[in-house]
Amino acid sequence: MCDTLAWMAENWKIREVRAFGLRGSTPEGGWSNELKPEDCVHTLIAVLTDAGTVGWGSVFTSEALVRGSLGVLRPLYEGENALEPERVSEKLHQNTFWQGRGGAITHTISGIDMALWDLLGKACGQPVGRLLGGRYRERVRPYASLLMREPEQMADELLPVKAQGFRAFKIGWGPFGKRGYAVDEAIVRAAREAIGPDSMLMVDAGASDAFWPQGYKWALRTAEMLADYDVAWFEEALVPDALEDYVSLRRAASVPIAGGEVLTRRQSFQPWLEAGAFDIVQPDVTKVGGLSEERKIAWMAREHGVRFIPHGWNTAVGLASDLQIASAFADTDLVEYLTGSPFIDEIAAGGWKLDAEGMLAIPDKPGFGLEIDLDALERYTGISAVTALAG
Repeated sequence: MCDTLAWMAENWKIREVRAFGLRGSTPEGGWSNELKPEDCVHTLIAVLTDAGTVGWGSVFTSEALVRGSLGVLRPLYEGENALEPERVSEKLHQNTFWQGRGGAITHTISGIDMALWDLLGKACGQPVGRLLGGRYRERVRPYASLLMREPEQMADELLPVKAQGFRAFKIGWGPFGKRGYAVDEAIVRAAREAIGPDSMLMVDAGASDAFWPQGYKWALRTAEMLADYDVAWFEEALVPDALEDYVSLRRAASVPIAGGEVLTRRQSFQPWLEAGAFDIVQPDVTKVGGLSEERKIAWMAREHGVRFIPHGWNTAVGLASDLQIASAFADTDLVEYLTGSPFIDEIAAGGWKLDAEGMLAIPDKPGFGLEIDLDALERYTGISAVTALAG
């Protein structure tokens, strides 16, 4: 055993980190400055080791920024032990404060950290969720994440997804909050009628959009309307920095208030959790600092009576990571699933399959339990993954 551990410490070192920017089928974001298919906002990270094993991460940031960040980080991670994700990631954070906490550097560290957890799981022959403390569940409910459309178009948007087996749905962005209360309510009413009374419905205002026009009074009035339609939570109801308004809204609204996807690292989440701003907190593993940071936030949330449900608007690697951390927290019984994105459905070899109850199995294979379809990766990056991972 000691000889094996010594060999692993010597041979599982970081040899190189490579970036794969995804393009060609970038899904709409619902933003006022809408994404185009060729825009790159998701970048996969591959950590190559001396042992020949590859770990995968994902970054919710453009390839150019990721590559620039890797140039800054390279002297810090090259030759490091790939089986020590928390220590290596903290080293990267601690030595880049001068670059600014929370931007492209932090996002890129998120992808590296995820890849190191994937490697640790592969080295130990265990799923990442078990290494995070243990598996409370073997499957979890995914909620289909869709953009809002005009009220008369919502059924056409939702019914095909319901036919795929989804039993939980989140609708967001689009015209919501921009055309008046009557339109807002008509959208929610149409969605509820389409999915029926037995399915979960969540609403995301998307108030992190540029120049969001609404404030606290709109959010409170809207929250009361959403409660009438049995909405499970109201997400991003206010602009990202409105801490006091979030606290007031959470106290006054009868529908749970969710948020936190734009925050990074545990230090940013702490004042929000201590102030009681959220019923549900939604850190994004591809931005927040990776799994190392996300699980610290999740435990902090638990200590403050706040439910942790990861934000998953990203890639197959991000979804695989969310599944693993969902297995390791007793009350995290939902994960976000961005429907219709090839970056989720095609990059995972074999895709994802819901069972008869609309649940996703949490992989129990080593690491994230995810096999990357290298042909699909080449199709959406223009890079031969076989060549890039071998060289």
